[in-house]
Parts: sequence; C-alpha cells; structure tokens
Amino acid sequence: MPPSRPTTTDPSAPPAVRATHLTVHRGHRPVLDDLAFTVPTGRVTGLLGPSGCGKSTLMRAVVGTQRAVTGELTVLGAPAGTPALRSRVGYVTQAPSVYDDLSVRQNLAHFAAVLDPGRRAAPRRTAAVDDALEAVDLAAHADARAGALSGGQRSRVSLAVALLGSPELLVLDEPTVGLDPVLRRELWALFHRLARESGTSLLISSHVMDEAERCDHLLLLRAGTLLAAGTPDDLRTRTATDSVEAAFLALVDTAAAPGDSAAQENR
Repeated sequence: MPPSRPTTTDPSAPPAVRATHLTVHRGHRPVLDDLAFTVPTGRVTGLLGPSGCGKSTLMRAVVGTQRAVTGELTVLGAPAGTPALRSRVGYVTQAPSVYDDLSVRQNLAHFAAVLDPGRRAAPRRTAAVDDALEAVDLAAHADARAGALSGGQRSRVSLAVALLGSPELLVLDEPTVGLDPVLRRELWALFHRLARESGTSLLISSHVMDEAERCDHLLLLRAGTLLAAGTPDDLRTRTATDSVEAAFLALVDTAAAPGDSAAQENR
C-alpha cells in the first residue's frame, strides 16, 4: 500500500483536481465543452457517462497527455502536465500496460527501476514491488508470465504499476470493464481502502451506471458536457429518483432542449 497520508472529508479542503472553462476541440468540434468541476481530496470520484462522451479525453487532460486543452486545469495544486506531477499522479489506461513476455514481478521491477533508479534504491524498489503485489492481490502470481494471465489479472498488474510511485492521485480509465462481478467488487474495495487508509484521491471512469453507487462523489458526463456533480445521495434527491441511473436519465431529459436533434438522438 502507498504510505499513509492525512485523509480528509472536509469539503472545504483544496481539491485534488479543479477545472474551470475546460474545453478540448477535435477539429472544429468540441469534445469537452466548458467544463467546471472539482475532484475531492482523499475520496473516490466516479466519472460516469456513455461510451464516446469524452471520459477518456478528460482523463488525458488531467494527466497532461491531451493536446488542444484550453481553460484552467490544476492537479494537486499545479497546472496539469507539470513535470513535477509525474511522480504524484498514477494513470491506468483501458488497455493493460504490461510486457507479456515478462513475469508480473519482472514487470513491476522494471517500472520501479524507472521511477527510483540506482543501486542504492534497490531495497526500496523491492519493498515497493512487494507492497504493490499485495495491494492488488497478485502475490501468488508474482512469477507467472503476464501474457498467460487472465484479462482481469493483467488489469491488476497495470494497477500495481501505477501504485509503485505511491501516487497522491490515481486516474483509472474504466478499470473494471469486462471483469466478473466478484473481481469488480474486490477492486472497488481496494479503491476505497486506498482512499481511506492512504489518503489517495481516485478518479475512476465507467459507463456502467450501477458502479456510480460505489463512489463517494460523481461527475456525470454526456456528449462532452457536465450534466451534474455531487454525491449519489445528492443526485438522487435532486432528481427525486431512487438510483443514479434514473437520476442520469432525468438530468438528460431536463437538459434536452425542445428541437435539439443531437440531444434527442442520444436519449
């Protein structure tokens, strides 16, 4: 597990991420349109919305790999993409980022050496690899070749790589897609344990609305615009519905202006 940091549930605490007028264009079309939001510190924030609504683009903007970003976007108090953030932000893409011909431990050892090079750092790297293996429950598969693992296990290897640097912010792009219900439950338990015990802030995307119920805070995205933000309870109360999925649909209906063909098409 990453080293413990002070945890907070104080809504007045500085957010892990703050965006104002965040916009990304692809050609002449806005992929993200004038977004304003915060990601609370030490909490699990879900970025929910249908496929193609701009979730991955937003995450790339947060980690500093997205081009053509305008507006203000600060991450851990610094502009997104600042070199000093590289060791403070962990990013896991949808496709597992591992070397299939190496064992799980060899994969982690390779990335640990990149993060903390030098012979004197060897004991630290070994400890970091062991901690990451334990955190994602892969210690029993440490010597297995990554290419021989199941899809869910390979996803956990990518998560373990992201944990090596003890990041203050973890950005996870649909980490549970395609996983069985038991493994999904285990990963969500891990996400909350990281937030609770280590003070890690997590931004997790998903297009599966029932996963919204597992989050502390939500950002609901549709067609590049932010429909709403808040806790699941807040959104259910605001829309007088009994689930986040129903709240999302109610917000879509409210946002759809009469005669808006794009809105009607995506309903």
